Amino acid sequence: MLDALRHRGPDGEGIYHDELATLGHRRLSIIDLRGGTQPLRSNDGSIRLVANGEIYNYRELRRDLERRGHVFLTNSDCEVIIALYERYGDGLFKHLRGMFAFALWDTRRRRLLVARDHLGQKPLYYRQDDRGFACASEIKALLARDNRRPTIDLAALEQYLALRLIEAPLSMFEGIHKLPPGHFLTIENGRQPSVRRYWTLTYAPKRTASEEELVDELEAKIEETLRLHLVSDLPVGAFLSGGMDSSLLVAMLAKKVGVHELPTFTMGIEYAQFDEAPEARRVAEMYRTAHHEGRIHARIAERLPDLIWALDEPSDPLSLCTWMLAEFARRHVKVAIGGDGGDELFGGYDRYYGNVYASHYGKVPASLRTRVLKPAFSLIPTAGWYKSAGHKLRWLHHLSFHEGGARYAESLTYFYFDRERRAQLFTPDARERLATFDAEAAIRVPYEQAAGDALDRMLYADSTVRLPNHPVMITDRMCMAHGLEARSPFMDHELAEFAARIPSSMKVRGGTLRHIQRRLAMRYLPQQILNRPKQGFSSALPYLLRDAYSRLYEVCLRDSRLVAAGILNGVEVRKLVHEQARRTHDHGNRLWLLINAELWYRMMIEGQSREDMRAQLTAAHAGTAVSRG
Repeated sequence: MLDALRHRGPDGEGIYHDELATLGHRRLSIIDLRGGTQPLRSNDGSIRLVANGEIYNYRELRRDLERRGHVFLTNSDCEVIIALYERYGDGLFKHLRGMFAFALWDTRRRRLLVARDHLGQKPLYYRQDDRGFACASEIKALLARDNRRPTIDLAALEQYLALRLIEAPLSMFEGIHKLPPGHFLTIENGRQPSVRRYWTLTYAPKRTASEEELVDELEAKIEETLRLHLVSDLPVGAFLSGGMDSSLLVAMLAKKVGVHELPTFTMGIEYAQFDEAPEARRVAEMYRTAHHEGRIHARIAERLPDLIWALDEPSDPLSLCTWMLAEFARRHVKVAIGGDGGDELFGGYDRYYGNVYASHYGKVPASLRTRVLKPAFSLIPTAGWYKSAGHKLRWLHHLSFHEGGARYAESLTYFYFDRERRAQLFTPDARERLATFDAEAAIRVPYEQAAGDALDRMLYADSTVRLPNHPVMITDRMCMAHGLEARSPFMDHELAEFAARIPSSMKVRGGTLRHIQRRLAMRYLPQQILNRPKQGFSSALPYLLRDAYSRLYEVCLRDSRLVAAGILNGVEVRKLVHEQARRTHDHGNRLWLLINAELWYRMMIEGQSREDMRAQLTAAHAGTAVSRG
């Protein structure tokens, strides 16, 4: 299991073992480089701990605990977890500020405590079976625990195809579960695991200060969390994309926190309309960072097996870009600050105001929308760019027939596989096995459980489900695959609590997104950065690299193993490929999901190695290139 996680901790390993428990740890040395080897132990040896991540407020906690008489054995940030457990028991979480996943073994009480941080920055998977209980940071470690062939969890596959994410406690493997963010798990006295929530994000009461006062408070909160995120015994760098999130963080690190010659990292691309490197370079020059700029050469066939191996799940276009950025940054630093969470805190996605527009459009009589407007929209081509006017109008029309949480879930599934498309895609046998599963509930239920207006509900669903299970999951796996620790100041739970209580009108105002963040950024960034439309190379990959994708369709979907296994309908798969090739329909994002699900199945379920998979993909690519030449 430790060998399977060597990439996460290339600097060493440690093991503790007794008659009931074994704890193992792979180390990425960042704090207490000499003395922080894990498993850590209490003074009397009765408590053992393995932990992944960083406790950012450990210095303050340590000073307080030392005043209360606790004697520490190391300078490791994670040792405060043991001291807090000894003093507060399961109430320790209210004192922690950081990103973490840990397993604590109490030998006296014969009790295991396993936990994951508030917003799910660090992963934790577990399995309970006839061999007992096991947990790990990645699924591959659990698969290494025995030689039994894993099986696919069809519900997870359906959710991935519907929403491009897999919600805790599901994973793509039957019997392997994901601990949700803000939860802890205990096992004691031979009982089954018990999972409980220790934290939730609330959006009330709203703050009533003036706009200028709120901007001042936000600035102070971000400055505070940035100082905490710099805690390290090694140099800390920053990702710099040229967008608002990363640019604001870099600007504040330089101007407000006083970091000189901050190492910054950008990946440029060959497609000028999506290349954010010039804007990143402008910010780097403005704040005199030690800037490093690489170039993305999207060799999809070569990289896909690596991405799937790192994720243990089907990948996403974002994975490729993050993999290459992490690989580049790791040549210079072990720790990098990134901008994950900004969209979910301040309202940065088009769909936030799009759902509001859909509610207004929904007031038009249904008969008029169905008989007149729908046929008119159908005349607008949809093949090509997924953000085209035709797509947006059809999306708006589709949402107008739904309300509340169902509408928000539909706003996400529209560009992937909605209920109707999934009904056609899965075989009758698979549909029967999935009859009681509701894939959209992952978004609909938290939306409906949240209090507040529609924006608060969308932000809550995104912060608790989409954020940890999609962009943050990808960031962690892609960076840790290279032994690089990514830190996300916007995901500090105290900053998230403050942002949640900012009135919605300060986030999305008409068609303007991130209003309050934009107001703050005006103090640090030039107008050309602030006024640029939100971009993103990763979402455009299926469109920009059409020829490469067409070769992948041929290699991966012509002889689909998911079809052979009786899970997917081969006729429907071929139809999607044919319509995409003829450019009569836009299935770019859908086919990306299918390609990745197919490769995942071949590698993780059928056991093909990533080397063999890469050889097959590159051989097909070369063969096509030669034949065309």
